[in-house]
Amino acid sequence: MSESTTVSGMQTPASAALPTPGQRLARLRETVPLVHNITNYVAMNTMANVLLAMGASPAMIHAREEAAAFVPVAAALTINIGTLSREWLAAMVEAAVAASAAGRPWVLDPVAAGVSSFRLAAAQRLLSLRPTVLRGNASEIIALGMHGGATGRGVDAADGVAAAAAVARELAVTYGSVVAVTGPVDLLTDGVRCVRVANGHALMPQVTALGCALTGVVAAFLGSDPDPAADALATATAALACYGVAGERAGAVADGPGSFAVAFLDALHGLAPAEVDAEVRIEWVDC
Repeated sequence: MSESTTVSGMQTPASAALPTPGQRLARLRETVPLVHNITNYVAMNTMANVLLAMGASPAMIHAREEAAAFVPVAAALTINIGTLSREWLAAMVEAAVAASAAGRPWVLDPVAAGVSSFRLAAAQRLLSLRPTVLRGNASEIIALGMHGGATGRGVDAADGVAAAAAVARELAVTYGSVVAVTGPVDLLTDGVRCVRVANGHALMPQVTALGCALTGVVAAFLGSDPDPAADALATATAALACYGVAGERAGAVADGPGSFAVAFLDALHGLAPAEVDAEVRIEWVDC
């Protein structure tokens, strides 16, 4: 790994002149990217509210008759297989193909990928279409790399982030995607570089659909980037860091999951770019 330096609470390769997470957040709010989400029933409302609070514009369009046609209208696409069906899968595949054709970044969330053969095959089919970013918990990432060898239960991860590191690097190299393994300390990789994000709060997994909503936030950051393919790793890292900072702020005032959910939206809305850069805990590490 190249020599590293610490700038505004963020450790980055010394040779990289990258926008800070706060600068990327400011750009998102200036551009207000429209994010097209094919997501699950459980997550739709939470995801829409999170994207609005962050400064993006959400669209929830999943019908096969219009999903692919809408892709070029949006700045980015997310695909989440949480409440999967054959019809939805067909729409997802067509939308992913349309995103590539239109030059739109897209993010795949392989919810509970290892729970059933149908779900695993669907996730692998979508992954073969080479998403810009693959975001999941450790068990989901391991399932994709080991064909069902993870020990997750539904959407919950039973594997630690470190256990998914090798698989994440392999998937990144194979599919040309950034792989983000989320957990207490997130790990992201493009197959060559690796980075850890230590921001977040223990109550975040206790609120339904915050993980799914994070997928939309990653897409929003990508969609606000004038060249999202240039360094999707740094862009996704900024998205996770900002999300984690908001979680820490919400956790400081919440009494439990219910008050946390409300405080989290307020925290996202109140994020100030300069404050974000002072609070992020990002470390570029050897792969």
